[in-house]
Amino acid sequence: MATKEKSVFFCKSCGNESPKWFGKCPACGEWNTCVEEKEVKSKKQEDRRQNTDVIPLPIKEITNAEEQRIVLPYAEFNRVLGGGLVLGSLVLVGGEPGIGKSTLLLQTALQLNKKVLYISGEESQTQIKMRADRVGIKNENCLILTETDTKEILKHFKDVQPDIVIVDSIQTLSSPYVDATAGTISQIRETAAEMNKIAKSYQVPVFLIGHITKDGSIAGPKILEHIVDTVLQFEGDRHYGFRILRTIKNRFGSASELGIFEMNATGLREVNNPSEFLLSQRDEEVSGIAIAATMEGQRPMLIETQALVSTAAYGTPQRSATGFDTRRMNMLLAVLEKRAGFKLGMKDVFLNIAGGIRSDDPALDLSVVAAVLSSNADIPIDNRTTFAAEVGLSGEIRAVTRIEARIAEADKLGFEKIFISKYNAKGLDTKRFHIEVIPVATVYDLATELFG
Repeated sequence: MATKEKSVFFCKSCGNESPKWFGKCPACGEWNTCVEEKEVKSKKQEDRRQNTDVIPLPIKEITNAEEQRIVLPYAEFNRVLGGGLVLGSLVLVGGEPGIGKSTLLLQTALQLNKKVLYISGEESQTQIKMRADRVGIKNENCLILTETDTKEILKHFKDVQPDIVIVDSIQTLSSPYVDATAGTISQIRETAAEMNKIAKSYQVPVFLIGHITKDGSIAGPKILEHIVDTVLQFEGDRHYGFRILRTIKNRFGSASELGIFEMNATGLREVNNPSEFLLSQRDEEVSGIAIAATMEGQRPMLIETQALVSTAAYGTPQRSATGFDTRRMNMLLAVLEKRAGFKLGMKDVFLNIAGGIRSDDPALDLSVVAAVLSSNADIPIDNRTTFAAEVGLSGEIRAVTRIEARIAEADKLGFEKIFISKYNAKGLDTKRFHIEVIPVATVYDLATELFG
């Protein structure tokens, strides 16, 4: 069979293909991301493509079909998928090594009343059995296959006819139609396309577990994330027992949802009330602590913001933030100095979001400002007070979305006061809440209300 061998250069960042080497990617502009691969394509690759009878239709003639979903045993998992696992969907789950990706999907497979084909290219059947025994769940419908060749996987798939397929991991698969080692850009792209074809042709949902690079992005070409229907990021701090399953992309639901799990000796358990670990329990009030009422997708959560302000010991002030954007923290400090008259230029400022969580909700701004002011004045804020508003460059307190859901969550958890923007207070029915709603217009008004 005639074959043609050639060298192809790929961009590791975006997957752009080029016939010659490049220093700067012409597609994404990244430097030093070029890798060379030897690619051999055979005529077999053309022969395996099937002709279809699909014809173009006017959009008004296309009928709407309701998506059929499989309800998974974890409500948190269903949340991030948009209400369940859609038939024929391709779901990519990425995360750091050892964070719990394989454990999450194995526990899900063991609890489903469906036939699941678990394909592992990283662990033996014995290792997977040991993990299943540790989890303590038994399921006769979960079949374990240790195979990396996609052609062999397709044969086993047709013999077993499973309801769900789990691949651990996509970087270990190899296709006979591409002459390259497993884990290369061309192999990842080809094997993902083959898994996508299986999912769409047989209407069977497929989970792909993916590795991530040192900068936190999913390893392989960017086209991998474009092929799949849903991209989930499983993240968390190794020093905490909590894990966050975050939606990055979802064609069948919201792309801003998250689910929270706790890792223990017997595996993962879902956390239905995130505030139970995002709020610390203290016997006495401490300065520099403020509670923010945030939103992650459709879920309201209360997050503890911790700040420490001290005199710079070595002349150059330090700025450090964990779980919060450092550049935004610097902007808020500049607003406090320029608009409210607080001299923070020669002071160290350290900020931490408790629980190891990271949030980019603009409503965190007001709690960050309150925590910094509290630490600077060394005056504690009442631990039954919460904050929900954005801060603008002119020092104004700006409105945020879904303010009623934030207030209701704070009210449910027993908080007595919540500071919001005065623009959110317009038309707001506060009588149905037991919590006192305090509208403020500027950061100066906030400082006056808190500290007099």
